[in-house]
Amino acid sequence: MIRSIRNAFTRRAVLMGGVVMAAAAMGLAPVSAQDATRLVIGTTADVVNFNPLVGNSRSDTWVTNLMYPRLMQMTAQGSKDPYVATEWGYSEDGLSAWLEIRDDMTWSDGTPFSAEDVAFTITAVTSEKIGVTAGLVPAFVSATAVSPTRVEFKLSRPDGTFLTNIGFWMPIVPKHAFPEVGQVAAFANDKDWVSAGPFQLTTIEVGQRYVLEAAENYPLVPSGRATIDEVEFRVFPDVNAEALALRAGDLDLIANALPAPIAQTLKGQPGITVEQAPSLGWSHVLYNMQREPLNNVLVRRALAQSVDYEAIRAIAMQGLAQSTNSSVISPVLSSWADPEAKEYAFDPEAAKALLVEAGYVDADGDGFFDGLELSLLYEQSAADIANWAQIMKDSSAQSGIMINLVGLERNTYLARGREKDFDIYAGNWAVMEEPAAYLGLAYRTDGFINYASISDPDLEKLIDEAQAATTPEAAKAPVQAAAKLIQDQVYDNVLYYQTFQFAYNSDKWEGFVIQPSDLLSLVNPLSLASVKPKG
Repeated sequence: MIRSIRNAFTRRAVLMGGVVMAAAAMGLAPVSAQDATRLVIGTTADVVNFNPLVGNSRSDTWVTNLMYPRLMQMTAQGSKDPYVATEWGYSEDGLSAWLEIRDDMTWSDGTPFSAEDVAFTITAVTSEKIGVTAGLVPAFVSATAVSPTRVEFKLSRPDGTFLTNIGFWMPIVPKHAFPEVGQVAAFANDKDWVSAGPFQLTTIEVGQRYVLEAAENYPLVPSGRATIDEVEFRVFPDVNAEALALRAGDLDLIANALPAPIAQTLKGQPGITVEQAPSLGWSHVLYNMQREPLNNVLVRRALAQSVDYEAIRAIAMQGLAQSTNSSVISPVLSSWADPEAKEYAFDPEAAKALLVEAGYVDADGDGFFDGLELSLLYEQSAADIANWAQIMKDSSAQSGIMINLVGLERNTYLARGREKDFDIYAGNWAVMEEPAAYLGLAYRTDGFINYASISDPDLEKLIDEAQAATTPEAAKAPVQAAAKLIQDQVYDNVLYYQTFQFAYNSDKWEGFVIQPSDLLSLVNPLSLASVKPKG
């Protein structure tokens, strides 16, 4: 049990098979065990991928973000600020781009962090089609490091989102420590890490904890080094267990966004502060269009009219959620949102009429349409979603639709989503800030997160037009038209965007830096490099 940030702790570096590594060999700051300051953070899932280009879960991102830097930082409005990259731009014809990076960063083995690493990373990502970034940069042709601090890119067509997409979404990896392009996606990166973040992973105990120690050189904070010595991510079975540990003093910070009821109970506790972070994404349900009857738009429209949206926001979310007007463009993105968009109406009688039109009957009179029984997949540790999934099941029953709830452990849930092994998929996207880019990622036939298996040529033409635009003004009309088509066809049913809540021990700690979304929140690299013991 951790009672104090200054208690003695014997460091162990257990790397899957028990390999012990010396801190000095990894560029870590030497710290006396008696003087070490450790921040203990709760998470509800293990790290699956230590390769930051492959990892796609929150736990993966939270840990690897502390080791592999990104070029830009996200603002609360979804724009990108300089970070490792200091400036950037495009040619007049839009067919080339460039960016400049800092000249004072090094990898943990002493090798300079350079433009070669940026060029290597994007080449590997695009040629091997790795992760989210590959789907966000379809116009990429090539990258060249023309100096240690300047990278130049060739594009197949103008794409005004290219630089900001790689700036935020693409962590940079070391060219000299990763395998050659062609083998990067298969690289486990589960030992002998070479990193350039504020912390370096030293201990892995699967199912228990992940410990990182402060690196000697991190010039992105004024002190040039994190103000604490260690970060420990500790694995808990669910958010309730995390909340109990925080109240008991065994945990300093909960990384997971708190369900509203838990946040309410923690707000009144002495020494605990609940902070809020804006959302740049949304919660939704997707319908698997590879499966009957979900490939029938009448059925999808009936499902959309069988959701009690107000009850979900008022009861499950306790008022900490707002309508997106059933649009995939959140009102948070005020310059993009369509003021004409209107939320699907909760109307069980209209839903029944649509199902009759689709050919369904209730021959046995049990109140449910014959042959219309669907499963809804959700993550069981996501308490908010678990609550509203039950509300959705109950409201759908009023329309004669039987829904069976399937709650799964997070990594199994994510795998089922990627494999498209579901009828209805309940979840959320953490950051959706560049409409022209994320529309292609989520709704193009080959989109990386097109879990619903949407394939619509008319939609893809609009996405192409939006992505080819060189200014937001030119992209706005096709973006809004694409969002309207998605809403009309019920390719995605967006329920709400929310204000996220996070809790930490404010008797012990101060100096956290809040960034938007539950992906960044209080556990972003700048925050954990800046936090310090209180007093």
